[in-house]
Amino acid sequence: MPTMTVYAPKAPGTGAAVVVFPGGGFRVLAMDLEGTEICDWLTSQGITCVLLKYRVPGGNHYWDDKCQCAITPKVPRALQDAQRTIRLVRSKARELSIDPGKIGVIGFSAGGYLVAQTSNIFASTYKPVDAIDKLSSRPDFAIALYPGHLCRAGEKFDASIRVTKQTPPTFLLQAWDDPVDPICNSTLYARELDRAGVPAEVHLFAKGGHAFGLRDKDHPISSWPSLVENWLKDIGML
Repeated sequence: MPTMTVYAPKAPGTGAAVVVFPGGGFRVLAMDLEGTEICDWLTSQGITCVLLKYRVPGGNHYWDDKCQCAITPKVPRALQDAQRTIRLVRSKARELSIDPGKIGVIGFSAGGYLVAQTSNIFASTYKPVDAIDKLSSRPDFAIALYPGHLCRAGEKFDASIRVTKQTPPTFLLQAWDDPVDPICNSTLYARELDRAGVPAEVHLFAKGGHAFGLRDKDHPISSWPSLVENWLKDIGML
């Protein structure tokens, strides 16, 4: 069952909100390392944090519905949950004291792939259930750390992600020595963003590995939170 947990800002509110997509390879969710710990940082910056516990199909970003048909339909459950959450947050802007035009997303590993999906797939992936689904699910800014699934066989960019000028400003960060998701996930996405003329900030560090979250204290990549904060100020979100 998907859930969204809202964390109010600890510092004076900035009007910005960020939906957090933890990683876990679409098998599990790193709800602390890439969830609650991230919300602690965001709320300390005056940002409302919304932590999404999305459905994981067990190894793919699809959850195949059971059926007797010859071809099992593929249903993007994680993306459905992400789109609905962004719409819900936007619908509750007044209640949460946030600006409906300052709602962003941050994701890690598999969650970074959800960042790319929500940034480029605006058509609803589920049937509308209420008036909230008339609202846009497009984030106003996007942050992807060590994203996965974007770099496919032969180092080709995922054909299902079509970057356009409608893609929101994006921040990318990854380590060259990432043993799980190769650096091409970020470099290929950065190239597509550049081709579409989307404002992007890209940081590639020599060391850091994978799934470091906020816990890496031994490498320069640990400075990433301050880089994100400066970027958010630069694009007018803080």
